[in-house]
Amino acid sequence: MNAHISVTAPEPGTAPVLEMIKVGVEFGVGRDWVPAAKNLSYSIRRGQILAVVGESGSGKSASSMAILDLLPRNSRVTGSIKLDGEELRGLTSGHMRQVRGAKVAAIFQEPMTALNPVFTIGFQIVETLRVHTGMRPIDARVRAIELLTMVELPDPEKAYNSYPHQLSGGQRQRAMIAQALSCDPMLLIADEPTTALDVTVQAEILELLRDLRDNLNSAVLLITHDMGVVADLADDIVVMKDGEIVEAGEVHQIFSAPKHPYTRALLAAVPRLGFGFGPDDATGAIDVSAALMKALEQGPVTTTDRTTRTDRPVSPDGALRMDDISVEFGQRRKIKAFKAVDRVSLSISPGEVLGLVGESGSGKTTVGRAAVGLQPISEGSLIVTGRDISHASSKDLRGLRRRVGIVFQDPSSSLNPRLSIGDSIGEPLKLAGEARGKALGLRVEELLDSVQLPRSYRNRYPHELSGGQKQRVGIARALSLSPLLLVADEPTSALDVSVQATVLTLLKELQERMKFACLFISHDLAVIDIMADRIAVMHKGRIVETGSRDDVLRAPANPYTQRLIAAIPVPDPDAQRDRRQLRLALMRTAVD
Repeated sequence: MNAHISVTAPEPGTAPVLEMIKVGVEFGVGRDWVPAAKNLSYSIRRGQILAVVGESGSGKSASSMAILDLLPRNSRVTGSIKLDGEELRGLTSGHMRQVRGAKVAAIFQEPMTALNPVFTIGFQIVETLRVHTGMRPIDARVRAIELLTMVELPDPEKAYNSYPHQLSGGQRQRAMIAQALSCDPMLLIADEPTTALDVTVQAEILELLRDLRDNLNSAVLLITHDMGVVADLADDIVVMKDGEIVEAGEVHQIFSAPKHPYTRALLAAVPRLGFGFGPDDATGAIDVSAALMKALEQGPVTTTDRTTRTDRPVSPDGALRMDDISVEFGQRRKIKAFKAVDRVSLSISPGEVLGLVGESGSGKTTVGRAAVGLQPISEGSLIVTGRDISHASSKDLRGLRRRVGIVFQDPSSSLNPRLSIGDSIGEPLKLAGEARGKALGLRVEELLDSVQLPRSYRNRYPHELSGGQKQRVGIARALSLSPLLLVADEPTSALDVSVQATVLTLLKELQERMKFACLFISHDLAVIDIMADRIAVMHKGRIVETGSRDDVLRAPANPYTQRLIAAIPVPDPDAQRDRRQLRLALMRTAVD
C-alpha cells in the first residue's frame, strides 16, 4: 500500500503545524517486533481539523501517542515527526515535557481516568499554567476561571473548586478541554473525545470544539471511529486499516465517493436514523429532518396542548408489565431519598422489541435492572413473565432468573476472566440443572453456532477474544436458558461501528427466530430504529413519550425527543450541517 496519500494541500505561505513523514510504530512482543502503524505520511495546518478514522487495532491511537512520546517502553518509532518545522523525534525528556501542554495538548476519551481524582479541577489547570508559563498563583486562578467560562461550564467558580467525580461526564470533558487549551497549543489531539458521552452532550462538545478551532485557529487531530462525528467536524479524513493509510482526502470527497473497499464498508456499517445501515438501506426510510422541521414550525409544546403519546399496559399476560413503578436510592437518616424512576408504566408482549432511550441518568438502566429482579421497586406493580415480583423474595427471584436474560454494556467486565468461553456459556445451564456432561458440551456448541462463533472458541478465555466476539459470548450466555424476556443494556455502545452492525444484525436475527421479548436500552436512536418495534423515551426518571417506532421518529411530540433526534450526527457533511442548524433552532425554541 502506498502510504504517500495526500490530504488537502496547505495554502500558499502556510507551513504545516504537524508533519508525519513515513512514521512507523512497533511494539516488542517476546523476541519479535509487531507493527502497529506503518509508513504514515500526512500533515495538518492551522485552523484545519484532520480526522484519523478506523476500527480498534488500526493504529490510529498508537500513532498519535507517538507525537507526544507517550508510548510504553516496549515500543519504537521510526520516521519523522515535525511540529512547526521542529523535529520531535530524538528530543530529550525535559525538552519533550516543554512541548507537551505548551505546544501540543491532548483530550482523551475518558476524562475520569485522565484527570487526577485527588485534586480539584482548578488546581490541575493552575498547575499546568504555572509549570508552562510561570504565572503567579493569583493570575493563574483568574486565567483558569476564564478558561472554564470559555468552555461554557454552567458555574465556572463552582467547577474550579470541584473534584472530577463531582462533575457530570460532559462537564468533566469540558474541564479537560479547558486544561488542554490553557497554554494556547498550536496542535490539539482529540482522541475519541465524545465516545463515552450521550448524543446531546456529544453535540455540545462538538459545537465547542468547532467554536474553539474558529476562535483560536489551532490545528486539530481528531481520532475517532464515529463517522457521524467526522461528518460534523472534520475538514479532511485519513482512513486507517491494519496500521496503514488506505485512503485520504477532503471530507466531502470521502463521504460522497469513497474509493477503497474498507472505507465503503466502514460507511455502510454506520446506522442511519430512518435508513437502517448505510445510505442504500432504505427499508422503512423516513425523512427525519422533515419531521423535525414540522415540529419546529408548530412551535413548543405546552402543558395544555401536549400531544405526547402514552400506551398504558393492557395485556396482563405479556412478557413484561410495569404499572406506575418507582425506584428510590439513598434514604439514610436525614438524607432524602433520590427517585431514579418515577411512576413508569410500560409493557412488552412476547416476540416484541421495546426500545428504551434516554441520556445517562435518565433511569433507563434502573428500569432494565428492575425488569430482571436486580433492583427492588418502591412503588407500583411489576409483573415479569406472568409472575408478580413487586415484593418478591430472594427465593422467588431465583426462579424468575431462569426465564429472563441480560446482556450488559461492557462484555469484558461481565465475563469471568478465569472461566473459559465454554464454561461461561454453560454455567447457567449447569446451575439450573438443565444439562451436564456430554449434553452440556453439545448445548454449548449449539449456542456458539447460534452466535456465529467457531466451536473451537469454547476452550479460549475472554482476553483472547475481541470486543465483538466477547459480546457474542455474552449474548449466547444470556440466551442459554431460552428466556422469555431479554434485557439488552447498551450492548453495542462500546464497539466499533462495523462490529456494532454485525452484533445488531445477529441479535435481530436471533430475536426473530426465537421470538423472545426484548427490552433494548440505548441512548442511540439510530440503533433503536434498527432493533425496536416500539419506542419509549425517558427523561429525568419519567417516560415522556411512547409509541411505534415510526410514530416517535416521524412525528416526535415531546420537545426532549425532538432535541434527542436532532443531536444524532449523520454520516453526511451537508446533511449534518443542516441538522446542526436545526438542532440549534430547536434549542432556541426550547429556551424561548
